[in-house]
Amino acid sequence: MAALAAPTLARRRLKTALHGRLWPFLVPSGLVIGCVLLYPLGYALYLSLFRYELGTNTQEFIFLGNYSALLQEARFWESLARTTGIVLSAVGLEFSLGLAIAYGLYRLTYGVRVFNMLLFLPHIVTPVVAALFLRWIFMGRWGLLSAGLLGLGFFPPDFLGNPFWARITVVLADAWQFTPFMILVLYAGLNTVDQSQIEAAQIDGAGIWTLLFHIMLPAIRPLIVFVLAIRIMDAFRFFDQIYVLTSGGPGTATETITMYTYALAFRLLEIGKASALGVLTLIVSASLIALMIAAIYWRERERI
Repeated sequence: MAALAAPTLARRRLKTALHGRLWPFLVPSGLVIGCVLLYPLGYALYLSLFRYELGTNTQEFIFLGNYSALLQEARFWESLARTTGIVLSAVGLEFSLGLAIAYGLYRLTYGVRVFNMLLFLPHIVTPVVAALFLRWIFMGRWGLLSAGLLGLGFFPPDFLGNPFWARITVVLADAWQFTPFMILVLYAGLNTVDQSQIEAAQIDGAGIWTLLFHIMLPAIRPLIVFVLAIRIMDAFRFFDQIYVLTSGGPGTATETITMYTYALAFRLLEIGKASALGVLTLIVSASLIALMIAAIYWRERERI
């Protein structure tokens, strides 16, 4: 027994010694994270406590005054509700389409790599360039889609000028751009499911949808949480496509919370208030992700 314990003890000592010597290699990464992430966040928190307008040299400390003013504004709540609706619609559509296509690719025998490459192409396009293409497609009367519908004898709606259709267009634009990301991640996750579980379920007579919803999705639940969290955080920063497609219009029909932040900072020049809005956006998106994680793992906790 002593002979067996000696190598184990030696490995532990070697691992401890290596950990003590390798930690300096984390310093460059820590500095990059601190400069790129932590410093801007801390500076935004600092500015949010002041009444500071760009172009002036005075900063008046008002503590939580900016937060209080935002929470009392109807425009803030309207943009927050609008953003939440767009985010949930876009991410829900992307996940549904991504899961269906990823499962289809998983069951496909030939041509998977070719289809994967072709489906991923929209994600490679820069969002602004993609938005320019989509604006040309959805433009009223002269756009490709409107002209096609008119050629078929249908009178098209004003996709970018009508508030209802403008929101739908924004959701479709985001889904077209980021569904390939969902497909790629979910397809990779489905390929990691233990084949013995799938074969056992097939022997028991499970169909293709039973395999997906009762065997495969529970097995990749952590991956689903990860990809949804990434997309929700990213969708809350939805700005460039909306700016090119509708500029937040018509009126404020597609004005998201990031569009409102942009207006406060670079049109009204209220930097302190815009910083406070950015902090509130971070809190809201983190709360939404926490609720999503709780909902996904709710059934598992109930079983325990």
